[in-house]
This record gives sequence, structure tokens and C-alpha cells, in this order.
Amino acid sequence: MKQEQMTIAALFDLKASLAGSRLAAFTYPWEALPHIGAIIRELILQLPRDEFYEYQPDIWVAHSAVVYPQAVFTGPCIIGRETEVRPGAFIRGKALVGDHCVVGNSSELKNVILFDHVQVPHYNYVGDSILGTYSHLGAGAITSNVKGDRQPVHVHAAEADLDTGLKKFGAMLGDHVEVGCNTVMNPGTVIGRGSRIYPLTFVRGFVPAGHILKQDGSLVVCQPARPSAGEQEQKA
Repeated sequence: MKQEQMTIAALFDLKASLAGSRLAAFTYPWEALPHIGAIIRELILQLPRDEFYEYQPDIWVAHSAVVYPQAVFTGPCIIGRETEVRPGAFIRGKALVGDHCVVGNSSELKNVILFDHVQVPHYNYVGDSILGTYSHLGAGAITSNVKGDRQPVHVHAAEADLDTGLKKFGAMLGDHVEVGCNTVMNPGTVIGRGSRIYPLTFVRGFVPAGHILKQDGSLVVCQPARPSAGEQEQKA
């Protein structure tokens, strides 16, 4: 059942996010999107004050994180330990960025949860989305989060189209997902764990775990994901 493969339990290691226990209350990850702001505000109250400080009003940053002064923030927002927010990044509210992440030049985040070790390093837009641990977007890859007709987003599965009731819904990326440069993930995209998307690909609907999606829309089974040790250093 492809619907079962799109559940939170199937996509994410919940231990790899501050929001893990909150996400466990939902079945499908997109159900959490309207609640991200409230989740972040709850987590802010629980942050250890010896590890996090209020960088700007409603913006909490780990002491070990690196935030360049040219980055722009709107709260609520949490920036995790050892995370790097590079010059020109725009984090415009309701963003939980985990530990050991990279938010790069001209990358924009809005209403998102990035699990630990996520990288959106070059010219990426991530809105109304959740990215699992060690997922990585190539330069220029974006999540498109609103349909052209402004109607509610459906998730396309083999059994049926799931009506999310959401007018803003970008993408759900499982753990260890690789997205190639200049790829567009259309509203309601769900990508299973360990899958890879070729550069310049138009992604729509559900990509099952452990597959490669090519530009022509074909799917092939891929090799298991690399071990995570040292994985972050191998990417930009």
C-alpha cells in the first residue's frame, strides 16, 4: 500500500528532530504543516538556555551555530547546533532547522521542519515542507507549494488521490533523499527514504523509497544509501 509508505513512521527517523515527539501525533506528515508554528513555540520554551540564545526576537539560535550577519529572519524560528546559515539566506517564519544543517546563499525557508543534517545550500526554496535527516537539495532545486489554480493540494497515490485540504503544501522528503540541481517538486510531492531525483526533473506525486526518478519519469531501484558517517562533509 503506497499510502502506508507515505506515513511519518515510514519516512522519518523521529529521533533526528527536536519535533520528533510532536510529529508522532500525526499519521501523515502534511497533517503537521498547519501546526509547525505552534510546535516551534512550544519547543522554544524547552530549549536549554545554556545552549541556545535569542538572536533576535522570536529567533533562537544554538551557541555552536554559525549565522552570517547578512541572513534575514522572521520568527518563530529555531536554528540547531552546529548549523550554518550562510549570507543571503532568508528564513521567513515558522522554521525549525535541526542540528548540523546548512541553509545557503539565496535559500529561502518558510513553514518548514528540517531534520538534523539537512542541506539546502544553494538557491533553494523550501516552503510548507518537511525534510528528513540527511536529505540534500542540489543547487536551484525548489519545492513548489501552491497550485496554479489555488485549489487544495492532493497527494497522488496508486490507490487514490488524497485530499489534504491544504492550499499550501510543498514536499515531504524522507531520510537520505538526494534531489538533483534545478529540480522542481510540485505541490504534494512525497519522496520515500533513500531515493534520488535526477537533475532538471519535474516531480509530481509519490516516489517510493529506494528508487531513482529520471527526467523521463521512469523509476529504477537504486543501491542502498551510503552510511551516514562523514556524509555531510561530502556535500557542498
